[in-house]
Amino acid sequence: MTSPDSLPDRQSPSDGPSPLHAAVSRRGVLLGGLGITASTLLLAACGTAPGSAGSGAAAKGGVLRIARPIASTGESLDPASSLCAYEYLGALYSRLVKQDKTGAVVADLATVWQSSNGAKTWTLTLRDGVTFHNGKAFTSADAKYTLQHILDKAVGSPQAGVLGTFLSASGISTPDARTLVLNLSKPNAEFISLLTHYNCYVIPDGSASTIGSTGIGTGPFSLVSFTPAGRGSVKANPSYFGGAPVLDSIEFTGIADVQARINALLGQQVDLIAQTNLDTASAMTVNASANHTTVAVKNAQMYVLPMLFTAAPFTDVNVRRAFKQAFNPQDVLSLAVNGQGTVANSNPILPTNPYWLDYSLPYDQEQAKSLLSKAGYGSLDQVLYTSTADPTLSPLALAYQSAVAGAGINIKVETAAADSYYTNVWMKKPFMSSYWYTGRPIDQQLNEVFRSGSSYNESLWANSQFDGLLDAARAETDDARRKTLYQDAQKLLVDDGSTIIPFFSDRIMGMSKSVVNYSEFSFEFDYVNIGFKG
Repeated sequence: MTSPDSLPDRQSPSDGPSPLHAAVSRRGVLLGGLGITASTLLLAACGTAPGSAGSGAAAKGGVLRIARPIASTGESLDPASSLCAYEYLGALYSRLVKQDKTGAVVADLATVWQSSNGAKTWTLTLRDGVTFHNGKAFTSADAKYTLQHILDKAVGSPQAGVLGTFLSASGISTPDARTLVLNLSKPNAEFISLLTHYNCYVIPDGSASTIGSTGIGTGPFSLVSFTPAGRGSVKANPSYFGGAPVLDSIEFTGIADVQARINALLGQQVDLIAQTNLDTASAMTVNASANHTTVAVKNAQMYVLPMLFTAAPFTDVNVRRAFKQAFNPQDVLSLAVNGQGTVANSNPILPTNPYWLDYSLPYDQEQAKSLLSKAGYGSLDQVLYTSTADPTLSPLALAYQSAVAGAGINIKVETAAADSYYTNVWMKKPFMSSYWYTGRPIDQQLNEVFRSGSSYNESLWANSQFDGLLDAARAETDDARRKTLYQDAQKLLVDDGSTIIPFFSDRIMGMSKSVVNYSEFSFEFDYVNIGFKG
């Protein structure tokens, strides 16, 4: 998890204030405490919508300069590490499988995979003719070693708990150099999707003690230099099995402060700022520059309002439903992020996912009042905690506060310190704001974030029926029946769950107008085709 890791209608002026103007005016009032005025937001909504990165043939060569956030001074190039230097990974390494733009699992180092034995055995056929940056041939021994490295408790990989639920080091075998066999302890028809995670980049056999600094992989670039929390660079790998990249090299600069990254972009010291969600004011500034633009990474982040299942008043399902039905998600999306995203209706699965269920609780403030009354409340006062840890958390909290007032839900927004928010507030206070990056496979997302007892279950919601549906889906090898089980789980989560999910938000990125073929989705960044205008 990254937090602990779309447009309005038009109408004639003679018809009175447009929906856009009304929404912006309300948002200006809501965010006055943040120093943002209605007129500023009107300019933002009308004049700073993200542009599109240039596309087409890029000039061969060039050096792309990227400013990136910093995990810590203990950053590592070990993909399995909880402190991995994320932006280097896709440049240096490949995985066994990856996701495409639709979320489907596609080939990377593995070209064919199939399950047998009731989804307890997975057999992968590996790509031939691939070499690591040091010239060593890639074989099944490297794939086996990578998975065993992730599962090693001493490594402390965040993905160990996900894979380790099914796979042990002894369950991995290599019949030959091109075949990897995974014998699971229990069935999982979606197991292959778990290998798309960025902790699962493949490293050479026996490299655990050195991979954190050498970065030897099979990816489109090879390492030139790396300084934790500092500078580093990679150069094009002409032998990359996916085709040589357009660029000659990429230079990375670690900059902890968001504003400092933006200043580096505007000062033309870098060409792109990675993993940085620009707020409205910053996006306006970038778009006002003659040399820069903003682009949207569609539905990149999921914003949530967890209601602690173990704390009053959210122990009562009537209260949880009232809090979900008391607001119009489209209004909150418009107010919080100027409509740059997609309504979620408290379902964490993206509408583009083939397993997505089109279902929601209706917006109905009278029904919300009735549910509160059923729970014993005429009205309800509740503190909602937020912080500046992400630029959308506070606008979300204030938008929700305004949207539910008509249902007798009186929200007091409390802003906590950003540097201790995920220590002192997250999973501790009854009502809070948070966010996740999207792109996780459905098996991992539902089990990791919502399953009873999961360490990342931020609302502490526990429902044995939901857990049973997830177990049944994992064991189901028939695609249609598995889809039905996952959709039943989504419906239960919407009806009974303890997390309000108003929307998925686009992440607004800043970059030079000279950059072409920028593409990012899920956990994927296209390092091969990005380049500069000819």
